Formats: sequence, structure tokens, C-alpha cells
Amino acid sequence: MTTNNKAERQIEVLLTCDEDVILARQKIRTLSTEIGFGMLDQTRIVTAASELARNIIVHAGRGKVVAESLAPRPGVRVLFIDQGPGIRDLDTVMQEGYSSVGSLGMGLKGAKRLVDEFDIKTQAGAGTTITIVKWLPTD
Repeated sequence: MTTNNKAERQIEVLLTCDEDVILARQKIRTLSTEIGFGMLDQTRIVTAASELARNIIVHAGRGKVVAESLAPRPGVRVLFIDQGPGIRDLDTVMQEGYSSVGSLGMGLKGAKRLVDEFDIKTQAGAGTTITIVKWLPTD
């Protein structure tokens, strides 16, 4: 990941239940709007964030989302942090259509396609941190 921009505004949401995922989605959409993202890119960011936040609830039970606006290059960086079991086989999990719980979710690979930068740090028994970045398009 190559993000070296400073964080300007930051929000944090603790994730313990489905309602927290909804709250995180709302706050990330608001932040994306403030940065100047159009509706399509807002939807991409929020969809990826929803998938990743939901994964925390399902697989780790609890965690947090930290979203921040970036400058001087405008963008949004969102971190998904948990202290769950970690991801044992990252290559398998990143395959198209993979679901460990039989869901129809888009999975990590689908979330990755929606953003400009995607990074996973995971360790068995120590949790996972996923960082996504979406840059504001320059027209």
C-alpha cells in the first residue's frame, strides 16, 4: 500500500452487532460526501465497508472501523480492525465467490475491486486489520 497522506478528519465506530455496521455505513457515507465523492464512488466505498465490517461481526465477534479523510490528495482511508482468530488461508479467502459461512456476500475479493488500495494484515490467533483507500477522482 502506498498511502502517505495525512489524515484530516477521523471517525471511529466500535463493531459489536449488526446495528453498528449500519452506523459505520452511515458515517462513512457522510464522510465520503464531505470529501466530495459522487454517488457512484460513495456507493462503492460504503458497499466495501459494509462487507468488511460485517465480516468482523461474523468472524471475530467484535472490532472497530476507523475512517479518515486524507490530504493533501483528497481521499478516504478506512481501517477494519479485530482481534479475532485471523485468516488462516488468505489465498483461498481472496478467491472469487469464496464464502466460509455459506453467504452470498461479495467477499474480500469483491470489496477489493471497489476501492483503489486494499491491504490485509492477519495473524492466526491475533486478528486482522484490513485497510482500504479510495481516491477522489480528478476530472
